[in-house]
Amino acid sequence: MSAISATTATSAASETSIPSLRGRIGCDVRSGHYAVPHRYRLHLSLSCPHCLRIAVTHRLLDLGDTLPVTLLAAVPDAPGGGYSTLRPLYEASSHQHPGPATAPVLSDGWTGRIVSTHTPDILRDLAERFGGHGPVLYPHHARNDIEAIGRLCELDVNEAAQRAGRLGIDSSAHETALETLFRALDSLERRLAGRDYVLGGELTSADVQLWVTLVQLDTVHRWHLDAAAVHRIADHRRLWTYARRLAALPAFGDHLDLDGIAHRHHARCQGREAAGAAVQIVDWRTAHAPGHITPCPR
Repeated sequence: MSAISATTATSAASETSIPSLRGRIGCDVRSGHYAVPHRYRLHLSLSCPHCLRIAVTHRLLDLGDTLPVTLLAAVPDAPGGGYSTLRPLYEASSHQHPGPATAPVLSDGWTGRIVSTHTPDILRDLAERFGGHGPVLYPHHARNDIEAIGRLCELDVNEAAQRAGRLGIDSSAHETALETLFRALDSLERRLAGRDYVLGGELTSADVQLWVTLVQLDTVHRWHLDAAAVHRIADHRRLWTYARRLAALPAFGDHLDLDGIAHRHHARCQGREAAGAAVQIVDWRTAHAPGHITPCPR
């Protein structure tokens, strides 16, 4: 599964070629990096979907007193799309590191270097090395299904929506991308029939990824789709009710920086706004208001 998800009609596609720094948190002192309270720090921008997944996971696992978080601006301030405050960490970790100093970053306060910038590894290490006070986000019996949902979100929702909204795409490629997107949403809609969560009765990391994917679909991708396509996307009633229900949970909704997502999108977007921009699927500001819980349709 790719660590970089697509952003509709933007110059962000070049980010897929930026090499990740991929250290891991081990289980004991022999691993070098091992779980110690306050040793590590997360550097996140909530406007970035990868960072948003990590922030939600961090809250679900109740890691606020163990692993501090530094929040970065919605729009990177350095040339090439990086953060100037992260450059010293990158330089200490990778001499003459190619590309911008991007988030997310898991850094080690003992060494002043980066442990990892690879979202899937960071998520697994949070759950398996630091977790214990929240839900079991990577249950062993569900790991194949979690990976399958991840691929569906990345390839058949994010990337398909990006292709469908790309400026200058021919009509055949546009229709193929939309049909890929609709098939994926149909599959997810069926999965949620009679279920509270995408894999059954318990919340897992698949729900975190799916929720962030749906946020991106409504707040970013729909701006470059026609109205008919967005209405068809919105017709997946179970899926969007599920998205609203999760948004009402503090671990999800409290991290939803709608203004930041909009600023990041418009700062990087090269595509043309389409009629779908006027068809809002979810009122996210209301959805994550305190006490607003939407029942799960059966």
